[in-house]
Amino acid sequence: MPEGWDEEMERRCELATPQDTARGLFFTSILEAVRALGDEAALARCQQVLGGQNFVGFFNYPIEQLVRLSGVATRELSGRYGGPDKAARALGRKAMVDFLASAVGNAVRVVAGKDIRLFLGSVQTIYRMAASYGERTVTWNGPRSGRLLIRRSFLPVEYHEGVLEELFTLYGVKDVKVRGQRESPLDGAYDFSWE
Repeated sequence: MPEGWDEEMERRCELATPQDTARGLFFTSILEAVRALGDEAALARCQQVLGGQNFVGFFNYPIEQLVRLSGVATRELSGRYGGPDKAARALGRKAMVDFLASAVGNAVRVVAGKDIRLFLGSVQTIYRMAASYGERTVTWNGPRSGRLLIRRSFLPVEYHEGVLEELFTLYGVKDVKVRGQRESPLDGAYDFSWE
């Protein structure tokens, strides 16, 4: 793991309040990603962080638990994906797939139709369906480029890069570039563009 990774994840947990929650589907998404490794010891380490708790997709759970789970899962998946940054990105991609496959995500996709700009224009509303915390805004620099600002988010920049990359992929957008930059412990800016 990179220098300071565990400390950064711990700091994110410390900044969480009891009101900061995320849907259970994000917990199960991470557990499924680790389960796919076929390594029972890795899965047991992830479940240990959660105290053996089971999750219901639409229920809300403390974000602190999700941050701890993502930290352990990223460590477990690092070897498979070629490092923690790529592992966190893969977890973000899987989260987007799982969200859009859920009843809520499917409804959002139906409303937005095939228009990625419409989907991104509703990003704050969409995130509110998935998590209780933070603010997200999109600004457009042109017809195929823009910036997503995420304020007060507890998961790493690489996770959100994966979320965006997968969203564009699922919408059939080609040659996507997403670059995230951490602006403060819980804030990030994500520039995106496509051909």
